Amino acid sequence: MTTIYERRARLLGPHMTTFYKEPVHVARGEGVYLWDTDGRQYLDCYNNVPHVGHCHPKVVEAIASQAAVLNTHTRYVHDGIVEYGEALTAKFDHDLDSMVMVCSGSEANDVALRMAQAMTGKTGVITTDNTYHGNTTAVSQLNTSKVPIGGFQEHVQRAPAPDNMMPPGGTREGQAAAFAEGVKQAIAALEENGHGVSALIVCPYFANEGFPTLDAGFLDEAIALVRAAGGIIIADEVQPGFGRIGSHWWGHQKLNFAPDIVTLGKPMGNGHPVAAVITRPEILTCFQEGFKYFNTFGGNPVSAAAAMAVLNVIEDEKLVENAKEVGAYALDLLGELQKRHDVIADVRGSGLFFGAELWRDGKPATALCDAVVEEMRHTGVLLHTEGRFDNTLKIRPPCVFTKENADQLAEVMDAALEKVA
Repeated sequence: MTTIYERRARLLGPHMTTFYKEPVHVARGEGVYLWDTDGRQYLDCYNNVPHVGHCHPKVVEAIASQAAVLNTHTRYVHDGIVEYGEALTAKFDHDLDSMVMVCSGSEANDVALRMAQAMTGKTGVITTDNTYHGNTTAVSQLNTSKVPIGGFQEHVQRAPAPDNMMPPGGTREGQAAAFAEGVKQAIAALEENGHGVSALIVCPYFANEGFPTLDAGFLDEAIALVRAAGGIIIADEVQPGFGRIGSHWWGHQKLNFAPDIVTLGKPMGNGHPVAAVITRPEILTCFQEGFKYFNTFGGNPVSAAAAMAVLNVIEDEKLVENAKEVGAYALDLLGELQKRHDVIADVRGSGLFFGAELWRDGKPATALCDAVVEEMRHTGVLLHTEGRFDNTLKIRPPCVFTKENADQLAEVMDAALEKVA
């Protein structure tokens, strides 16, 4: 009999991503939990897509109610997208009060790059040397996990990513200057090869880089260099946005800088495919004059309803405050684990985006980190790895995560480290 895994591989390709050596065959979700087809329950400590919890009833109701009345594209006028856009942009400062709605973070970052080109008349982009921003042809040139066919193009230049254990410049205190020096070199290369600087694009939490501990002002010198070269700043808030980091609604607020463009995605619709680009009116106008752009499904009435419901739930259930309180509690628990397990070299995070970096014998413990993830999967807790060497346990649960959930996470992690370390 052909298994679901064999059918999946034949249909979707043999390299279609799955987590874990024995993938979880999910059947349903609720809140912070998933259940597989055998009825086994898992504590979801990784999935940031259901930002307000799997299958939140208010989001489900909003989607179903709107789908029962109307769904169409945005060349018709509809109240939903306008009302949502006004509510969303009210969460931003720095005159970021214009919006383009799309369907994914990849699309949002693709549009943001074109906005930067339109605004500056240049094509060069600066990012970090250990990043990920999506899957379109343009955006995939920014990613470093896999070299694209034909190699990386010269219009993209990279600066060394910040890192807690191996900081550029040799010290944590010196890595802001080291990052700025990398940006300076990237600017010089882009000006020499004729592309010039259109934008610096970063996740302000440096999530895929391993979410290092950074102080407000970390990017100030680098941003000043980019602006002096005529470029603009893009903040990819797909992972840290919507209050996940607890201290602020947006990652760029935590680092205290003013982006020109902000991109949003995954958590925006709690699993419904909706994303957005937020910018200033003059940048949006310049983009619309420079590019012919239309997105059939971006901002459709059902997507707008889903996104508005998420925004309301975050406010009504005080999930930003919950992220701050529960995240701090969970980080303390990991700190206690660090005292008992010498393979935990660093514990860090903000709000409900935190983790622990594993080292052994002076080296990143990539294989051990993977073994911990696999063991925890088999004991009912789902998380994953992150960082340049995939040696950091990445914990990023739905924002309805509780202290009791954190206790379970710590208990299972403790047992897993005892068993596999």
